[in-house]
Amino acid sequence: MTRIAVVGATTWGITLAAVLARKDVDLRILARTEDEAAMTRASVFRTPRLPEGFVLPKGISVTADGAEALQNTDAIIVAVPSQSMRRNMKLIAPHIGKRTLIISAAKGLEVETGKRMSEIIAEETRKDIHDNITVLSGPNLAWEILAGRPAVTVIAAEKESRARRGAKLMTVPDFCAFTNTDMIGVELGGALKNIIALGAGIVDGLGYGDNTKAAFMTRGLTEITALGTALGANPLTLAGLAGQGDLIATCSSKLSRNHQVGARLTRGESLEHIQATMNGIAEGVTTTLVAWKLAQQMGIEMPITERLYRVLYHGDDVRATAKELMAAAATHELAGRKWGLFSLFRRRKKPEIAF
Repeated sequence: MTRIAVVGATTWGITLAAVLARKDVDLRILARTEDEAAMTRASVFRTPRLPEGFVLPKGISVTADGAEALQNTDAIIVAVPSQSMRRNMKLIAPHIGKRTLIISAAKGLEVETGKRMSEIIAEETRKDIHDNITVLSGPNLAWEILAGRPAVTVIAAEKESRARRGAKLMTVPDFCAFTNTDMIGVELGGALKNIIALGAGIVDGLGYGDNTKAAFMTRGLTEITALGTALGANPLTLAGLAGQGDLIATCSSKLSRNHQVGARLTRGESLEHIQATMNGIAEGVTTTLVAWKLAQQMGIEMPITERLYRVLYHGDDVRATAKELMAAAATHELAGRKWGLFSLFRRRKKPEIAF
């Protein structure tokens, strides 16, 4: 029987475990503490973000013992906050087998280094298992998945065979996994879209309407693509499920923590109060800081990220910032300092077709 361990009794970790419980597998969740493990086993969750009445599926074991959870596993899914990824990998690395598939399900960038989650995993694990590192991302709102609503995701790995292995593992009825070999694009799409989701929450909180929101999301995707391609992503990945798909879901749904942060900022709540009172972590807050730093270092123009950074970290007025964004000087929509998007999307000569 296939043995799978989910590292993290987070909302997303529990969701992925519940998805996999639909298959005939030996499934374990690794919690942070024995207290958290006991509460999870009893289906007592600290977050109301799970559907009302949700009960942990039978057959899932929960433990706080790393050796017990990770021994002889075929796959490990790491579903922890991005800023704790390195710490968690240091703890579990000694228990990872040579053939164990590692699936990162975290959507963020490390504040201190600006690195993606797969890079952190590689730094904290043995070189002989680096080919087994994969990433999972897509339009995946946990509540809807737990409620049994159909959803898709993307599994990316440098080797197609590893991506296919991960997709086969994760695909169950009502949850389908596609494959990709652009790990950079899949990870950056999942991380950077959270910045735009913060702004979408502001747009909704101010009651600006669907025209404004559509424009904001589209401009946000262009900005994501500019930074993403500069960092090595394939722009087609960012136009796919892990980019545009995730962006649409996160910006459109009030289930999104990042959207909630933006909306609450328009009601005059401080960022500190919002973070202290919300359930879970809004990854977009730290990702905004990292993306802003990367843009500064690389000389890339990112007006949305720049203004949201100033709102979050310098206390700029939300309403004034929103007006600034919508009053930007008109220019070609692919034009931006060091964006380099014209070379990717320049008009090509129409081919001659004979019938």
